[in-house]
Amino acid sequence: MKKIPLYYKIAMILIVTAWSGSYSLAQSGQISVAEDFKPATTNQPGKQYPQVNSQARVRASISAPQATKVQLDLGGKKYDLVKDEKGVWTGESLPQDEGFHYYQLNIDGASVPDPGSLYYYGAGRLGSGIEIPATDHDFYALKDVPHGLVSENIYFSKLTNLWRRCFVYTPAGYNENTKTRYPVLYLQHGSFEDETGWATQGKANLILGNLIADKKAVPMIIVMDNGYANKPSNGTTDNNARPVSIFEEVVINEIIPMVDAKFRTIANGEHRAIAGLSMGANQTMRIIMNNLDKFSAIGAFSGTPNYPSADVIDPNTFLDGKYKDGAAINKQLKVLFLSWGSKEPNPFPGSIGAFRAMLDKQGIKYSTYESPGTAHEWQTWRRSLHSFVPLLFKK
Repeated sequence: MKKIPLYYKIAMILIVTAWSGSYSLAQSGQISVAEDFKPATTNQPGKQYPQVNSQARVRASISAPQATKVQLDLGGKKYDLVKDEKGVWTGESLPQDEGFHYYQLNIDGASVPDPGSLYYYGAGRLGSGIEIPATDHDFYALKDVPHGLVSENIYFSKLTNLWRRCFVYTPAGYNENTKTRYPVLYLQHGSFEDETGWATQGKANLILGNLIADKKAVPMIIVMDNGYANKPSNGTTDNNARPVSIFEEVVINEIIPMVDAKFRTIANGEHRAIAGLSMGANQTMRIIMNNLDKFSAIGAFSGTPNYPSADVIDPNTFLDGKYKDGAAINKQLKVLFLSWGSKEPNPFPGSIGAFRAMLDKQGIKYSTYESPGTAHEWQTWRRSLHSFVPLLFKK
């Protein structure tokens, strides 16, 4: 039986933690709730619930006359809702961190999506999500600026023997300026998410459009593919055998050639960057160190190549000694960017800290960003992308 990669185990622990636990407002001692709730921006059209107030509390409501217990499952806690005489259950959460969060309702022990919310792919399934207004939301706000296009691209992968898809952002003016060629950023999602994450939860197209309009970033193409790419089964029936990931091979041998052939790219390493969050950071850091000639920049958001964290990383043995020659890496990489949230849970602080210590020891240049007041979540990664992109493709 193949060993399960540790980042899968870590992701599962985080997800279980986020969806477990029990808590009540009475236990918290916080009973003063501001009655200025408004429907969340992530609601389905015309739906009044869920709602968010000025304290960043979430109020959920659902009609379930036959239910005996209903809870709001959000932010690692379960909040009991109260039923009225019409069978409608309503209740509030404690204040939440700003940004986007997955959540669900629990009805008599069954976890279900909230019918009032739009659905997002995260935690390994389509489910509810809610946006808590952020003080710095302006950088991903929908503004009156030229907007690019996010297109769905379907292709057959011979390496996986499956149809796959990626989403490609082309900047404003791409279709009009038919002689202009563009640099490319390959941008990866995290564990139990997919190729829809960055353009939906992450708002990558709005972040890029605003930066380009403000002349803080060069126009570029962004490719968002699915990080789950496995070697085809050899026909065995061992249900315990874990699929072998070949995502690196798919990126290098299929995705990049396809994008260079189909879009007007500047098809060389100097004009190609790669970045990812969590699992995607781990994947992209390994990809770039095995293919330094194909990229000039890397962004690792809430992740590094080392899982689990270690007190000391030996550059002579780590990833087959690929970080041993710091001078060569500095010559090849124009940008090595690391980011994290100030509230990241273990093992991320230790993992990132050990990796930075190794980089310092080898004299490898890098830049960092810490997202204030956020954990392992989309607001951290939105801010990370916003800080990373202006560093790319400078003359």
